[in-house]
Amino acid sequence: MFSTYVSSLCEKDKNIDFLLSKLNILIIETDKESIDFLSLNLKDSVKNFFVISNFEKAFEILESINIDIILLDIEIAPNALSFAKEIKERYFEKYLIISSDFNDLDSINYLFDIGADTYLPKPIEKNKLFCMLKNVAQNKIKTQELEAKNLLLEQYKDAVDESTLVSKTDPKGVITYANEQFIKLSGYKKEELIGKPHNIVRHMDMSKEDFADMWNTLKNKKVWKGIVKNRTKNGTYYIVDATIIPILNTKSEIVEYVAIRHDITELEKYKDILKEELDVSKQGLEEKTHFLREYEKAINESNSVLRTDLNGVITYVNDSFCKLSGHSKYTLIGNTHRIVRHPSVPSIFFSKLWGRIKNKKIWRGVIKNIDIKNRTFYLATTIIPILGLKGEIVEYMSISQDVTDLINLHEELEETQKEIICTLGEVVETRSKETGNHIKRVAEYSALLGKYYGLSPDRIELLKLASPMHDVGKVGIADAILNKPGRFDENEFEIMKTHTNIGYEMLKSSKRDVLKIASVIAYEHHEKYNGKGYPNGISGESISIEGRITALADVFDALGSDRVYKKAWELDRILKLVKEERGEHFDPKLVDIFFEHLDEFIKIRDTYRDKI
Repeated sequence: MFSTYVSSLCEKDKNIDFLLSKLNILIIETDKESIDFLSLNLKDSVKNFFVISNFEKAFEILESINIDIILLDIEIAPNALSFAKEIKERYFEKYLIISSDFNDLDSINYLFDIGADTYLPKPIEKNKLFCMLKNVAQNKIKTQELEAKNLLLEQYKDAVDESTLVSKTDPKGVITYANEQFIKLSGYKKEELIGKPHNIVRHMDMSKEDFADMWNTLKNKKVWKGIVKNRTKNGTYYIVDATIIPILNTKSEIVEYVAIRHDITELEKYKDILKEELDVSKQGLEEKTHFLREYEKAINESNSVLRTDLNGVITYVNDSFCKLSGHSKYTLIGNTHRIVRHPSVPSIFFSKLWGRIKNKKIWRGVIKNIDIKNRTFYLATTIIPILGLKGEIVEYMSISQDVTDLINLHEELEETQKEIICTLGEVVETRSKETGNHIKRVAEYSALLGKYYGLSPDRIELLKLASPMHDVGKVGIADAILNKPGRFDENEFEIMKTHTNIGYEMLKSSKRDVLKIASVIAYEHHEKYNGKGYPNGISGESISIEGRITALADVFDALGSDRVYKKAWELDRILKLVKEERGEHFDPKLVDIFFEHLDEFIKIRDTYRDKI
């Protein structure tokens, strides 16, 4: 009887080892023979198992470890059954297997009544045990998959709710739910909509026949799609592209309707205007041709225009582009864009551009060009694939605006920003009687570490700009402490440590990326990989990579430089310390990078050596 019951749980599955390896099992047992059997068979099969002999310890483990299965011998104590009942009440999600030598059906049924999920007869047989465990593992994975699907479903529902107009009605058309987007557009309050028939927003332009057709479709359990004109509370109108879905229960009965709509009011208005403007009965072909020429003239006057064939060969160019490039139409037509292509623009830029427009998609961006006198000019460009009647690309049109002055101004502002940052860093170093070359070396060391660590070029550039600001908080430290020639006492050191917080507070509110990163570096460059640094004692990769990089760059340079409180160390002594602090003060990966490229770091040190 029991063999048949247990075997029914076991299905053939090649992934059984994987399933079992995810389980944590709590065994509550006193019988040595059973414990030895379970230990021998479980040790290489499950993730973890714990063997205990009292109930008090069980609750400690269940509170601290994510246990999947509890295997309880009910003969362990007289109150084992009440304990089993309490276990299921407090931890209903845990799978409870009760083992004993019961052999009557009434006793086994009682075990299920108090909450047991299954029963394992003694003496325990290996195949029955593993069939049960596999069944639990499969259920666990199915539960996780269901939870993941439910989470995904909730996110989909939230996304729909955020981006569209949503309402629900009961089978009679009475509104039971309306989201914020629907409430806002309709002009009604939520309480004015809920409980009302949906025709509260019906516009008189929508005929009864339209709604009869809609309801006929929906009542036949089919999705209805169409354009609907609705009325707002104040009497205006809005137009929506609607999809209404009947929601069915397990008996295939309609329990509600969910309507998802997109507001297309403006689009419909534009369509009406366009239809009116292009109505041949109102305007002759000659007048339309005139308007077309006027539009073309307006585009040519305010933009640079190019047209190319499918191979990128220029077939048309206007005067504005000729003026910018310095080339004549005769020189440009028949050539490709390579004639004005700036040599610094990588090929991958144009490969991506062509990949997009060949797929009939519009490309927008800024292109760096070079004129006939090798001067750089920038064009904010839109390239549009022009399609034939059959949907095939027949040519490409490029419409551009000259943004050279804007780009140059942006670059000038960036250079000014860099200069201000470096100057501020130098001011801090000068006040603490250190040289400006210290921050230059730290910047170069940091960029080099970032490069070999694998940071992106943009992030390396930000790191190089921000790292000189690591000690900016020292502006808030008194000279008497900042320039003390000897060691700090305990109180002085605590004050000195606050420069990390001061620097962070100074920079954290900036919207500039470089100052945001600088605030993090100022805050974290004295943190240590082992968690024994300051101000927060964070460790490992909890410290930002910029903070870890600047920590190594700053210490390497500081040890090799004279300070008011010490003389410069010899290189060998510095390198010995860096090795010793691998995984302690410094990120071990960064230390390895440092030694792999030591010659490059030494070159930076020699290039920016302090002047005596």
